[in-house]
Amino acid sequence: MAKKTGRKGKYHDWLTNEGLLTLEGWARDGLIDEQIAHNIGISRSTLNDWKLKYPDISDALKRGKEVVDRQVENALLKNALGFQYDEVTRENVWDEDKQVHRMTVTKVVTKEVKPDTTAQIFWLKNRKPNEWRDKRDIEHSGTVQNNVDLSALSVEELRNLANIDD
Repeated sequence: MAKKTGRKGKYHDWLTNEGLLTLEGWARDGLIDEQIAHNIGISRSTLNDWKLKYPDISDALKRGKEVVDRQVENALLKNALGFQYDEVTRENVWDEDKQVHRMTVTKVVTKEVKPDTTAQIFWLKNRKPNEWRDKRDIEHSGTVQNNVDLSALSVEELRNLANIDD
C-alpha cells in the first residue's frame, strides 16, 4: 500500500477505504494481530490502541476475521460429522475427431471421510461445556463433622499425632 505522507504506519493512512480493505483482507487471510501490526510497521500494542481509538479499524479487522472463523467452524463441523466427496481422475486423451489431446474425466470415485472423534470432542466441549468438559466444578454445602474423640489423649500424644516438636 502506497503511503501518501511518506510516514510509515500512521493511523490516518489506514483509515482510508484502501487501508481498511487491506486490513480486512489480511485478517481474512488468517493473519493474527501481531502479523498485521508488523505489516503496518507498528507494534502490537499500537494496533491494540488503534482498535480502541478508531472503530473503523477495529470493525475492518473483525469483518475479516469473521469470514475465516466461519470457514474454520464449518470445516470442523464437517470433519466432526464425516462427509463424502468425489475423487475425479482426468487423463490426457487423444481426440481422433479433432486431432488434439484433451483432458478427459476417466473415473469418478465417491469416497467417504469417517467422522473425526477429536473434532467431535472439541465441538462438544466448546458447545456444551456443562455436559462435556473434563473439569467439573462441584460445590459442597453443609458441614463436615469430626466424630473422633481425642479427649482421652495426653498433650504429648496429641503433639505426636500432629508431628509437633516441643
